[in-house]
Amino acid sequence: MSEIVQSDTLKGKVAVVVGGSGGIGSEACHLLAQAGASVVIGYRSGEAKARALAEALPGSGHIALPVSIEDTASIVAFNAAALSAYGRADILVNAAGVTKPVPHADLEALTDEIIDQVFVNNWRGVFATIRAFAPALAANGDGLIVNVSSIAAFTGIGSNIAYCGAKAGLDIMTNSLARALAPAIRVMAVSPGVVDTEFVPGRGQEFKDKAAAATPLKRITTPTDVAEAILACATHLKFSTGTRLVVDGGRHL
Repeated sequence: MSEIVQSDTLKGKVAVVVGGSGGIGSEACHLLAQAGASVVIGYRSGEAKARALAEALPGSGHIALPVSIEDTASIVAFNAAALSAYGRADILVNAAGVTKPVPHADLEALTDEIIDQVFVNNWRGVFATIRAFAPALAANGDGLIVNVSSIAAFTGIGSNIAYCGAKAGLDIMTNSLARALAPAIRVMAVSPGVVDTEFVPGRGQEFKDKAAAATPLKRITTPTDVAEAILACATHLKFSTGTRLVVDGGRHL
């Protein structure tokens, strides 16, 4: 977890982080709160963990709200609850998603059920969340959406082929919405490589060590690396939209 250095760069802003109690999401919540934002932590399960995170964030007034990105009605209710609490939304971070390791050559193992679950969580749910929050983000004239993607989107190397395809679709969604929602909302993607979290089931320390050795900068991506890129979209890259920030230590090379 990053060192707490409080600032007021994002004072008065409300940042909504979907998947906010996960590895990348929780670190994004910390950095956004450190920068002065009020944070809405969207969690699928683990209410106690999400509420504890809200209490631990720098500043005050942060809240945790349930949301299932597989269910559009849940997303709409989440949007209503967030706006009821704060009356505005300035930053939306889409950090939720799921995957399951399936060897790319094992076509039969990549079942329809896995494909549907991956695309619902990594594409449709993100779009539905953006659709719900877009009016509030546009209302202030300088809204920001940051989608957490993956280098799998352009390398074709990832936990399974459906995941690669869903993240590629997310990158194209980022491009399309950057045009469609401009100039009131900017849309960015942040694309990590192998991240030091438990997101992909079955990837232990041996896998992480091998990935680090094969990465030019000789370590894998940390949640803080990704969160710092997310924060940069809000604080420094203010004339950027429709593009991705690759945060992978050169792993894609």
